[in-house]
Amino acid sequence: MDILNTIDATKLPKHLAIIMDGNGRWAKQQGLLRSLGHQSGTKSVKVIIEASAKLGIEFLTLYAFSSENWNRPKLEVETLMKVLINSLKKELVTLQKNNIKLNAIGNLEKLPKSAQKELLDVINKTKDNTKMTLTLALSYGSREEIVSAVKNICSKVKNNIISIDTIDDSIINEHLYTQNLPDVDLLIRTSGEHRISNFLLWQIAYAELYFTDILWPDFKEQDLYEAIISYQKRERRFGKTSEQIK
Repeated sequence: MDILNTIDATKLPKHLAIIMDGNGRWAKQQGLLRSLGHQSGTKSVKVIIEASAKLGIEFLTLYAFSSENWNRPKLEVETLMKVLINSLKKELVTLQKNNIKLNAIGNLEKLPKSAQKELLDVINKTKDNTKMTLTLALSYGSREEIVSAVKNICSKVKNNIISIDTIDDSIINEHLYTQNLPDVDLLIRTSGEHRISNFLLWQIAYAELYFTDILWPDFKEQDLYEAIISYQKRERRFGKTSEQIK
């Protein structure tokens, strides 16, 4: 039986997030430079974007470059930025064809001007697309995001824009980079690592976590389907008992 036919279209994760890990190790296994691993990883990005859109997933967020990644060797960072720019140029056609809107979160001002320009160009050209929202987390760190939100809220309290008594989950959500996105339902991490790495810490409070040993350049459509089938077999209780949700 085709694995796709075993997926329940009524129980898809509304918001799928992926930590795309393993490009460097994949390249090392192949005896290649790390830069070629990152370039190969873009092929999996294209496959997973199109597969997610085909399934009917509404929100897909990809961890493309963390705030900590700036500490990597200068040549690797420059390569990653070039890969990003080239990918944005090439994938605009894919986004338009699949009716996908591009979004970006993170400290985007730290990106090179050329990357910012290309990113904004694709965001503007796809802003009216409605089938799926693809969010790239770039120069992103969840702790930095939360600190920024706290500072903004404190400033508004100080200036009597917000009352301290009204601060709740929704107020915090409104001050995060992801204010226009729902909470994450399913978080996938490739490459065998079992950690979150400062990614969407607030937003994954009730997400299902799925870890796979597959390195990102080898992660394909079939692997995505297996992750979603695993997700659909789980009981999401949100603190309640099994009897309460039936």
